[in-house]
Amino acid sequence: MLYYHIFEKAKACGYNKTALQKAAGLSSATVAKIGKNEPIRMDVLERICKVLRCQPGELLEYIADEGNPLLERLREEAGMNLRGGIYHLTQVKMAYNTNRIEGSRLTEDQTRYIYETNMVGIEEERGTVNVDDITETINHFAAFHYLLEVAEDDLTEEIIKEFHRILKTNTSDSRKEWFAVGDYKKRVNLAGERVTTKPEYVAVEMAKLLADYRVQSEIREKDIIDFHYRFECIHAFQDGNGRVGRLILFKECLKHKLVPMVIEDRFKQYYYRGLKEYEREPGYLVDTCLHGQDVYRGYLELFDIAGL
Repeated sequence: MLYYHIFEKAKACGYNKTALQKAAGLSSATVAKIGKNEPIRMDVLERICKVLRCQPGELLEYIADEGNPLLERLREEAGMNLRGGIYHLTQVKMAYNTNRIEGSRLTEDQTRYIYETNMVGIEEERGTVNVDDITETINHFAAFHYLLEVAEDDLTEEIIKEFHRILKTNTSDSRKEWFAVGDYKKRVNLAGERVTTKPEYVAVEMAKLLADYRVQSEIREKDIIDFHYRFECIHAFQDGNGRVGRLILFKECLKHKLVPMVIEDRFKQYYYRGLKEYEREPGYLVDTCLHGQDVYRGYLELFDIAGL
């Protein structure tokens, strides 16, 4: 993996990013590439060296890529349709908790039964089950499988919309003419009691959110959590925003080789409080998400998966 020491060297020489950009005649795109450790042209590197009075070797470092053992294991087990591994466990835990947070009445045992048998098991004493709960559970299994396919890709509107399309296909919502499956909302909606972005501004706000996120040189847990909060404030889709948002949380943790987060239904009130009070006190949401990370860390220990 290529790693640049350009900004550290510039700082030591008395240049901030803006000053270096001006002195070396760098474009904003080049500055962004440096921040993300993406390759830049040799003549550009030579201009930077001239400004900083150093050799290229002082600004470059190649670090062996250790891979992503969790992603590799999840993909391997998904390809084998392996039962009893971390892919199996993740599918059940993710689908059960994220749907339960949104009001699904399926139990974890019923969720596991659907995953393992592709059939529905309903205890007689529990009575009827909402068909949408079943459909959205099955859809979530497919959405997580898609997540693994795009885990290493940069997050885009296309990926986010595809999550929504998969989650809401064949639900009762999808049969409503005005309900935009796989596309941004057409009608005003609320997140609890919070006012969200009006439909006509969603595309602009989503583009801005993604641009702000991509420009960061290093993505850590708090950056992903902050993205999650801003995404939920926009509430880009007519319904399903929480489920899409939590899939993004998991995907971005995988991409950046961080332990993923599974928000458990039993902590949903803390989760809702965190979203509601984030701007005043971000710690509530951060702590809830980091607890979800600890939950998944326990799964990694159970299956003896290291490297994160």
